[in-house]
Amino acid sequence: MIGPKSGYPNQKLKPKKFELMDNLWAPWRMTYIVPKIPASQECIFCALPAAHRDEEYYILHRGERCFMLLNLYPYNPGHLMVAPYQHLNSIEKLDSATLAELMAQVQLALRVLRQTMQPDGFNMGINEGKVAGAGFEGHMHMHIVPRWNGDTNFMPVLADVKVIPEHLESTYRKLKQALDALK
Repeated sequence: MIGPKSGYPNQKLKPKKFELMDNLWAPWRMTYIVPKIPASQECIFCALPAAHRDEEYYILHRGERCFMLLNLYPYNPGHLMVAPYQHLNSIEKLDSATLAELMAQVQLALRVLRQTMQPDGFNMGINEGKVAGAGFEGHMHMHIVPRWNGDTNFMPVLADVKVIPEHLESTYRKLKQALDALK
């Protein structure tokens, strides 16, 4: 049980019966739910860099052909993405210069994540196509997810809740400072 159903602090905690859902009060999560830009059919990987509001949209690094940004719905702290500016739906369609810069930014991301967050490993991948889990299937992008020993716990399994222990703004400031120092 996460907490008393009634919300009264003096209520005695009793073993609960099987229920479909508990409430985990996390009002700070509203920043993940309320969109930073109005909901539209516009591609975020085109719209966000074009707005030139890097701090507001958590854009960490800009290259000539690609950019790096934090994922607004991270699997773990430091979950970021690298995307080309060009709106293409497949890594196969990238020219060799864009592909080289994409991978160079992935290397840069790994270096700065290791330096600032000391993860034990990484998951990296591209979700190509809606069936593969791509939220924006029209614009290819690469995910980099830092992983730590023990970073999985009972919450996703038992409560269908993922706990992210660090706020996006803190992660952004830490990674941005480290990236700027590497330049």
